[in-house]
Amino acid sequence: QLQLVESGGGSVQAGGSLRLSCAASGRSLSSYVMGWFRQAPGKEREFVATINENAKYTTYTDSVKGRFTISRDNAKNTVFLQMNSLKPEDTDVYYCAAGVVYSTKPDRYDYWGQGTQVTVSS
Repeated sequence: QLQLVESGGGSVQAGGSLRLSCAASGRSLSSYVMGWFRQAPGKEREFVATINENAKYTTYTDSVKGRFTISRDNAKNTVFLQMNSLKPEDTDVYYCAAGVVYSTKPDRYDYWGQGTQVTVSS
């Protein structure tokens, strides 16, 4: 069973940066598409970014293009989300997810982490 654990969240002022990590255990990440999603209380889970198995392809939601970068290190079984120029509207709980289909839809992902809180103050 694949287990995912996010880290790196925290509080930052607008314009600042954070780097989220998603460490996997139980299986190798190299066979999985990896995604980052975010969710605010009472709202649906929202797609942020995804990366295919060999990091050749990435996709971002429009609101984070040019500010966020998804990457992966399969040798370290870890996926990253570098977040720059953060805005208050980026405040959410961020989740990493693993699946076998390259998709922006959360229901196409099979494994999820517990989430890490990101808070951006103005």
